[in-house]
Amino acid sequence: MQSVTTERHGDVLVILVNNPPVNALSWHVRQGLKDGIEEALADEAIKSVVLRCAGQTFIAGADITEFGKPPQGPDFNEVLNTIELAGKPVIAAIHGTALGGGLETALVCHYRIAVPSAMLGVPEVKLGLLPGAGGTQRLPRIVGVEVAATMVSSGDPLPASKAKELGLVDALAGEATLADDAIAFAREMIAQGPRPTRDRPIKGDIAVIEQLKAANARKWKGFDAPYANLACVEAATRLPFEEGMVFERTEFMKLMMGSQSAAQRHMFFAERKAAKIDGLPKDVQLRDIKKVGVIGAGTMGGGISMNFLQAGIPVTIVEMAKDALDRGVGVIRKNYEASAAKGRFSADKVEKMMGLLTPTLSMEDLADCDLVIEAVYESMDVKKDVFGKLDKIVKQGAILASNTSYLDVNEIAASTSRPADVLGMHFFSPANVMKLLEVVRGDKTALDALATVMALSKKIKKVAVVADVCHGFIGNRMLSERQGPANQLLLEGATPAQIDKVHTDFGMPMGPFQMADLAGLDIGWHRDPSRIETIRDALCAAGRLGQKNGKGFYDYDEKRNGTPSAEALAIIEEFRATSNLPKREISDQEIIERTLYPMVNEGYKILEEGKAQRASDIDVVWIYGYGWPVYRGGPMFWGDLEGAGKIVAALEKHGVKVADSLKAKA
Repeated sequence: MQSVTTERHGDVLVILVNNPPVNALSWHVRQGLKDGIEEALADEAIKSVVLRCAGQTFIAGADITEFGKPPQGPDFNEVLNTIELAGKPVIAAIHGTALGGGLETALVCHYRIAVPSAMLGVPEVKLGLLPGAGGTQRLPRIVGVEVAATMVSSGDPLPASKAKELGLVDALAGEATLADDAIAFAREMIAQGPRPTRDRPIKGDIAVIEQLKAANARKWKGFDAPYANLACVEAATRLPFEEGMVFERTEFMKLMMGSQSAAQRHMFFAERKAAKIDGLPKDVQLRDIKKVGVIGAGTMGGGISMNFLQAGIPVTIVEMAKDALDRGVGVIRKNYEASAAKGRFSADKVEKMMGLLTPTLSMEDLADCDLVIEAVYESMDVKKDVFGKLDKIVKQGAILASNTSYLDVNEIAASTSRPADVLGMHFFSPANVMKLLEVVRGDKTALDALATVMALSKKIKKVAVVADVCHGFIGNRMLSERQGPANQLLLEGATPAQIDKVHTDFGMPMGPFQMADLAGLDIGWHRDPSRIETIRDALCAAGRLGQKNGKGFYDYDEKRNGTPSAEALAIIEEFRATSNLPKREISDQEIIERTLYPMVNEGYKILEEGKAQRASDIDVVWIYGYGWPVYRGGPMFWGDLEGAGKIVAALEKHGVKVADSLKAKA
């Protein structure tokens, strides 16, 4: 089957792209487009051209599988120039999505008609890139500086109806009549003639570019691509078109050859791989999840419930005491109403979601649930007691899940008569916001139960990763390898602020001690002020419990902004003095070597033990669960950039046992 064909409709030639699944701009599509335009130009009877796509979408973008491979077929810019400089009107007929290279193809067409449901955008910035085929030069010539700068720097698409208001789309077609409407529109445009985008004047004030930088300074911190995109739009306002194209190409190649885009492209594929379960037979039948039970209406239980309610799945939520239940349901409503006030959904939608929630004080009401998730206190005895009760109450065939963040799922499963139905669903706080879901496979977890939860995760808009049973699974197991050395560095003379700054400069949202203050220093504290065994014990004994009471490693104001604390430093120094360790200057590089390198090392151990399916899954966990900067590609990808030899040498210097597979790679 040819990926590009032509059809004559009187004086209109329709060029039809059919390259499933998303009509990507593969080399043979580029060749077909060039041939189609040349066919139209060679035939005097043809007066205008329609470029349309078969299937579910317009050209969705570049063929990302061609990245890094030797080029084949005509150069994309050559094809675009052929379209733009054609002496007959060319009309892009858009349905589905016109993204990236797809939109760049539409931009060189002289006119654009789209169905209202179509989406148009340039998402390259999300892969650490910019539109490299004139997108940053042509877009401002059609929609002006402000809209173009916003589109290229955010990567967010526009619906066709909005694009029509902004001039990006010239006409709207019927959802079912695009083919005929496009031909009719093409005939109307014959009298107008071709309209090369490069010749159109640019409107708008470039001051908006600096405003965008200021408004997004925090969000874009550490990223190269948003700023490169804006530099190209600014160049379009001051350079002739051809010089602007050269500027764009130079900036594109800088990004394409840099580590940030490599990292972001790695994560694009890593997220998709994470959804796959190794060894899963194709004929596995998923269990039907029509109703979910959640035990616990606190922060985690409430957040977990919200995910399912937003997906239209009824939830029965159980608490032991009525005041706790009422409080939990009230928080869910308050969160939804706050979102509605920001325009994220309507007040009617709030009521619809709350109508799907059944609060109860009786576990017996979970009997008909297809999936039950416990979100109770992190204690093995408590969880085993809950699962023992669920085993007797909940119908056979239901999946029983624990939201444990550390505990042995096999031991929990053993407290039931149906361990095949038990697994872990480790949500991250706040559970209604954080995208990561660690799905913990027990030794006896049935494949259909695992596959069902992995599929369900997409429905509730989570990025799920399979982990096997070990203390802390993937994320928290690696986190402990950062926290231990960070505590030791305090004893040797570093300050919390110095250690945290190294991590935030690296791109983390917060450092280890900021995170400890946020979680609460008294979590797991034995509450005996006479037993001062760690710095955390000393801080807790002094009443410094973290953000919750305004003082921990840092002092906090009423808005929870932290500043270094003289009192905390004095407590640390007093405790340090008892350790008999000499105080010394510690470099930022040593902090990286002792807190981040051990995490990479632990990742290798996790893979050696088969507790994660693939290295990229570990990267997904850290990007979506802990805020590892996406432009560094996750700890395993970053470890490869740093180099195994460098990491092994540093670990050995600091007395850390190196994973065999990491040592072998060095």
